[in-house]
Amino acid sequence: MSADGRIHHARVLYERAVFAGDSAALAAGDRELDAVEADLALARGRITHARYLAERVEDPDELVLFDRAAALYRSLGNIRGEAEALFWVATFHQVVRGDTATALPVLERSLELAAKADDRSTMAYALRHLGIAAHMAGDLGTARQHLEASTRLRREIGMLPGVAANLVGLAHIAHAQGRAADTAALLAEAEELTRGDDAQGVRRWVDEARAELRPPA
Repeated sequence: MSADGRIHHARVLYERAVFAGDSAALAAGDRELDAVEADLALARGRITHARYLAERVEDPDELVLFDRAAALYRSLGNIRGEAEALFWVATFHQVVRGDTATALPVLERSLELAAKADDRSTMAYALRHLGIAAHMAGDLGTARQHLEASTRLRREIGMLPGVAANLVGLAHIAHAQGRAADTAALLAEAEELTRGDDAQGVRRWVDEARAELRPPA
């Protein structure tokens, strides 16, 4: 149901409670509005995170929004929503705060819930960030495994800019493992996938990686 539909239904439930004396309608109304609030908190948190990526200035409200969304989804029994909100909680700790130790168990819980909900998008995001964490820790084998799993899921759901982003990460891993041919092939595919206007941000990552990983003359 849309947000407008839930708000309209909450109004109907208010009238049922007041005019018909149906007190049970109040709890149902709360659930409808909790669902709207959860979706709004998650959406606003994502916008706040995108602003951080552009400006690199932490907004403490970002974590508040994601925590609130996760709590509301959990209370509603919405494991798909909870999985997505927990991913963003983990991302805040990992990306904004640089606190991988706090992020890891939250990422793992997000992945677990997303798998139960068959939410391949959130699974792919969680696996990507678990791969990033493993790469930063120097565990290249685990990093490659997670990023390849994320990439398979992103291909399945047609998230091509996300595939390209993962290929850049896999190119860095290949370079670190001395797989020069794989590095070049991964970057070439990533470049091909970022030819559209909707992937210019990722294309910059491809160009940066190519310059950074270019073999010495």
